[in-house]
Amino acid sequence: MNQARQQMVLVIDDTPANLSLLNQLLRPHYHVRLASSGARGLELAAMQPPDLVLLDIMMPEMDGYEVCRRLKASPLFAGIPVIFLTAKVDAADEELGFDVGAVDFIHKPIVPSIVLARVRTHLQIKAWQTFLEDQSAWLQGEVERRVNEVLYLQEAAIRVMVSLAEFRDECTGNHIRRTQTYVRLLAQHLSHQERDREFLSAEHIDQIAKASPLHDIGKIAIPDHILLKAGKHTPEEFEIMKTHAAKGESMLIRTRRELGEDNLMLHFACQIARSHHERWDGTGYPDGLQGEAIPLAARLMAVADVYDALRSVRPYKKAFSHEESVALLLEQRGLHFDPAAIDAFVVLQEEFLLIARQFADSAANEF
Repeated sequence: MNQARQQMVLVIDDTPANLSLLNQLLRPHYHVRLASSGARGLELAAMQPPDLVLLDIMMPEMDGYEVCRRLKASPLFAGIPVIFLTAKVDAADEELGFDVGAVDFIHKPIVPSIVLARVRTHLQIKAWQTFLEDQSAWLQGEVERRVNEVLYLQEAAIRVMVSLAEFRDECTGNHIRRTQTYVRLLAQHLSHQERDREFLSAEHIDQIAKASPLHDIGKIAIPDHILLKAGKHTPEEFEIMKTHAAKGESMLIRTRRELGEDNLMLHFACQIARSHHERWDGTGYPDGLQGEAIPLAARLMAVADVYDALRSVRPYKKAFSHEESVALLLEQRGLHFDPAAIDAFVVLQEEFLLIARQFADSAANEF
């Protein structure tokens, strides 16, 4: 620790002889400031915070206890050690002194060697406390920096995965943007409803939205002749196509093992990848889950994904209008979709339309 700066001791005592004695005793070792009243001592402390305060208890107008209370009440002075100077020897007086924040007592009449020893000891303790606090702050900053580096690398890896999925599918980056925004809107709306309020915290909403672009990551594993087929799939091809849900989860599980099991975004991504084709009535795939057994993140993704698919041009279909898409989703309330998610969608449908227009793929889409 570097103690090149001369430490400052503030002495507050209403007896001139005591001030003179302590000044002579301490000045060879420390920078000393003197105050003959509690009010003046507080003024000097405010002008330049000392490293330690020697404080008389018995003073007129404002006694030492009150001065100490005021010092400790301020964040600027709370960490400054205060040593009481007192002729009192009662245990109750010392107990009160410690209660208001003193670190030690020096009894009068003053013994110079004891004063110097106590002052030196408490200044050393204060210096070590400051050093440790600085080290702790540095370590905290270093930990945060390293954590941010890890998070950045995780997000970069995930962006690469999303890019691979986009590259092999007919979907565009705008599909990712639209569905991600739809999912966030639905989640925010449901966070105000009794059923989902507790689960849909701000953090969960953010991580679910960040996970949503990975919903079709499993399509990387689907052969081109099936994935990119312009016409309708045969029953056998469709069965292969359906495997993208489980394959996507498997990929993301491996990624979680590499990037950390506690990664909340990848936790939701696994749920979404596997279960966004499940149906509320239990007729979906790959597990035939029913109702609230389907993870909420996947239920939200299902609404966003189907709405976007209906609104978009594909080689095998035209784009449906917004009104047609809303009607089709409403028909599937309680069948394909979570009724609460559809109710939220109905409330938010104008915002869905604005997003669809903002991130439209091309003029061919009927927006």
